[in-house]
Amino acid sequence: MSKPQTQRRSGAQLESHQVLLRPLVTEKGMHRSERHNAYAFEISTLATKEDVRRAVEELFNVRVIRVNTQNRRGKPRRSRFRQGLTRDWKKAVVTLHEEDRIDFF
Repeated sequence: MSKPQTQRRSGAQLESHQVLLRPLVTEKGMHRSERHNAYAFEISTLATKEDVRRAVEELFNVRVIRVNTQNRRGKPRRSRFRQGLTRDWKKAVVTLHEEDRIDFF
């Protein structure tokens, strides 16, 4: 038996500036942006792919082709005698139309 489809979050709509928390500027991300025109962002854990698409198109005036998301688990950290975890977070890799670019610098 399959489970019925349910709405994951309430009807509250996130604003564009609430969806994208920060760009992820890394070596891998720079390579991805130069070669594949794909950009990585840390996003709200409540955001969906459609929310990310709408936010990127609205904030940067570009055309989005594809949105891939990942839920990232926090890493274990230790300080002297205490164990802990960094927080869980969500990542989105946004592929843009070949004519569009985002300049972070």
